[in-house]
Amino acid sequence: MISGLILAMQSVNAQFRKYSNEFLNIGAGARGLSMGSAQAASITDGAAGYWNPAGLVHVQNMTQVNLMHSEYFAGIGKYDYASVALPTNNEKRVLGITGLRFAVDDIANTLFLVNPDGSLDYNNIQTFSSADYAFLLSYAQNLRRTEGQMINFGANAKIIHRSVGKFAKAWGFGLDAGLQIFKDKWRFGIVAKDVTSTFNTWSFNFTDKEKEVLYLTQNDIPVRSTELTSPRLTVGASRIFNIGKTSTLLAETDFDITFDGQRNTVISGDPISIDPKLGLEYSYKNILFVRGGINNFQKGLADGDTLNQKKVWIYQPSVGVGFRIKSVVVDYAYANLANQSNPLFTHVFSLRVDIRRRDKSVVF
Repeated sequence: MISGLILAMQSVNAQFRKYSNEFLNIGAGARGLSMGSAQAASITDGAAGYWNPAGLVHVQNMTQVNLMHSEYFAGIGKYDYASVALPTNNEKRVLGITGLRFAVDDIANTLFLVNPDGSLDYNNIQTFSSADYAFLLSYAQNLRRTEGQMINFGANAKIIHRSVGKFAKAWGFGLDAGLQIFKDKWRFGIVAKDVTSTFNTWSFNFTDKEKEVLYLTQNDIPVRSTELTSPRLTVGASRIFNIGKTSTLLAETDFDITFDGQRNTVISGDPISIDPKLGLEYSYKNILFVRGGINNFQKGLADGDTLNQKKVWIYQPSVGVGFRIKSVVVDYAYANLANQSNPLFTHVFSLRVDIRRRDKSVVF
């Protein structure tokens, strides 16, 4: 198991990897995940540090804390998210701190399973964790505010740390930037992620005994490598529809644009590919929320097509609900990690707490 992870890490030496730092594309918060990750235009809470840092401007007159936990593949993978939004006194600038961790624990290290005489010694099996961490430092500022219109800007500086037991560690750095424009009931967002081509520099640490086993099993012994993450652009638009006097419906469409070659997406080109996301949120008195979304459209095999002849569009659906009780918001998402023909659903829970500093309303 460990040798496979090592080979995967050493296969790139200062080159772009199409799926580098992919854990940063999972999402943050049950609200966003239940809406198919369509958030760039409409996000207005502390999770904006992840989705679009410009949205942090809407966190006013309070310190806001967001927490999330989810598990994947029957608890094998664990994903945690936490953020704090800190408005400044002039009500134009907001700071944010975000932490993310995706980890697979208790991985078997079988380097010493086989003794020199060919016998198996299961007592030599030890376990380790493979964990990915990201820390985002966000800054958001209102650029213009008039009646019916608002323009906000935001940026992230992100630090990435990845580790595979004691065998390999990586540090990386990158920048994101975002813009939001609110015009009456319309909202527009644009986010440029990894604008400086985020990098991870790996270093490796093996004992002489481990190096000997790797050599005898015909595995290369890595020394150092660097992987680069290509820039990604997300553009989105959303609109709020009033339903009577007590309810609203928010609809958003986002488009993820990648520049690292052909992908299995709705618009697949070389080097540009485009992946759409759709999300809906029904709100009753801003207390009860019902959400749904779809994303990750791909061409796949039709159900029962054993001859591999018919291609159909598949996608990832998701649904969720939310409740607001005074200054606490609890959200839940039932999200699919695969597609509707081969579902792999997971439960996602998140908590938001608003710690008010003054007796004023939140700006939305």
